Amino acid sequence: MKSILRQTATIIAAFSTIIASSTQTDACTNFLITKSASGGNGNIITYSADSHQLYGCLYHFAAQDWPEGSTTKIYDWDSGKFMGTIPQVSHTFNVIGNQNENQVSIAETTYGGLEQLQHQDGAIMDYGSLIYIALQRAKTAREAIRIMAELTDLYGYASEGESFSIADKKEVWIMEVIGKGNLGKGMVWVARRVPDGYISGHANQARITTFKYQGKNKWNDPKADTFNSHDVISFAIKNNLYNGSVKEFSFSDVYNPIDFEGARMCDLRVWMFFKSAAPKSFDKNNKYWNYATGNIIRVKPYEGGCQTPENFPTNRLPLWIKPDWHVTIHQAMNAMRNHFENTELDMSVDVGAGPFNCPYRMRPLTFEVDGKTYFNERATATQQTGFVFAAQSRDWMPDYVGGIFWFGTDDAASTVFAPFYSSITEIPYEYSAKNGSMIEWSDNSSFWVNNMISNWAYTRYNLIHPEIEKVQQQQEKEFIERTKEIDNQAIALGKTDEQAAIKLLTDFSVKTGSNLVAERKKLFNYLFMKYMDGNVKTNDGDQKLKDNGSGKGIPELTQPGYGKAWEENVARSTGDKLLEK
Repeated sequence: MKSILRQTATIIAAFSTIIASSTQTDACTNFLITKSASGGNGNIITYSADSHQLYGCLYHFAAQDWPEGSTTKIYDWDSGKFMGTIPQVSHTFNVIGNQNENQVSIAETTYGGLEQLQHQDGAIMDYGSLIYIALQRAKTAREAIRIMAELTDLYGYASEGESFSIADKKEVWIMEVIGKGNLGKGMVWVARRVPDGYISGHANQARITTFKYQGKNKWNDPKADTFNSHDVISFAIKNNLYNGSVKEFSFSDVYNPIDFEGARMCDLRVWMFFKSAAPKSFDKNNKYWNYATGNIIRVKPYEGGCQTPENFPTNRLPLWIKPDWHVTIHQAMNAMRNHFENTELDMSVDVGAGPFNCPYRMRPLTFEVDGKTYFNERATATQQTGFVFAAQSRDWMPDYVGGIFWFGTDDAASTVFAPFYSSITEIPYEYSAKNGSMIEWSDNSSFWVNNMISNWAYTRYNLIHPEIEKVQQQQEKEFIERTKEIDNQAIALGKTDEQAAIKLLTDFSVKTGSNLVAERKKLFNYLFMKYMDGNVKTNDGDQKLKDNGSGKGIPELTQPGYGKAWEENVARSTGDKLLEK
């Protein structure tokens, strides 16, 4: 989710509260969109960092030169535990959130994988540190992959299985890794380049199946589309995890065998993204829908232990597809807001949605009734999101203006993605790790303001959320149009003074973020007044409530109640108990 790498005393202070309140919950979502699939919007990766204990804020690592002999302390993201110290490089790049000044972006989802490979004694590098160290050191996505692999070779891998999305202005890659447990040092891994014109995704289930094994990685070959650890297959064979040919070896099926939860609670989110982007061409015979809803087909049942190709599912989702139309930056944002709408699993229409059609379910995900285990759907948009982003990398622009990190805190369905250029030298205080925490309130914290809005909406979703969505969509469209103007201004200015252009982008990003939080506070105030106590006050213009004509501030209002369907259900379920006599 996020790194807790410290480089200066300022960074240490900024992250101290985050460390204490963050826990990995295997609950994130990534979508990947290549530049030819985005219709002139560049390469895009999206990410929701979903954790019930994660305080959503925007990180900033300033570019810096380091004296010879400098070191960096590594802390485990999940626990805040000090892991060890590694040498620092001579120069680190500017990083805004999960995107650096070279337009390299990295996101992740945790899949866990085989239990015996999830803990490695003495390992230093956790997944969060890998992300942020790579961002501070990499000029390209390929460099980021190589850096992450080399760091774990040297210092071990201290996390569970992870899927990483790694993009730059030219390429988009999926990298999947898992540690060697105490059977070896470091991790086994494979990375595949998403073909230009295609989209992909992952959501807490490993997704790379078969691949062309590379005896030697050709890092500088522009045609190279696969990289892997030298022992990615031999390690599995040696340790009786796989029995079959090299050609048939499937990374995800061996290291993260699919089960009902992996399909229904994880890959279903990817299916929804694919279907939304390719409704005409994708899964016309419902083969993948059957898989994604938990109906896994195998030649032979898998009951644990050593995997063979006959145990592998035969109806798994493809790793990537070609969309029917371009997936723009705004469509990428909206893809993160899905609750299985327009399917039989639509979370707003079953009994769990209550009288106000709320598409959210309180945790835990599973529960037991009469000795049977049931579950709540796990959609892309979820209440426990700490932050969400859409990182945009554009190769036709200078790096200082090409990278835009669209960032929002809290639930993707309610928040607003604000533009932060990846070259900026400051971030708004409203988004800072220094401003509030999960146990410290701040009136001007983006995280807390957005949580006020979303949690208020959960109480009467079908009434309140449409108003939130209307404002959200309008603001994001305005931001997208405004960045086009800022792009041109910065490029023109940068031809003679790049630092002045970066200052322009910084001022724009900081002002936009600060103003947005102020506007969101006003939106909450309006929504709270309008919908308090079960009433609905009448509007008199945009975010303004109507006086009843007396001029005394007394509102007009209606009392919509719970709706006819709910009233009928109450009457049927209570018999004569509530019957008026």
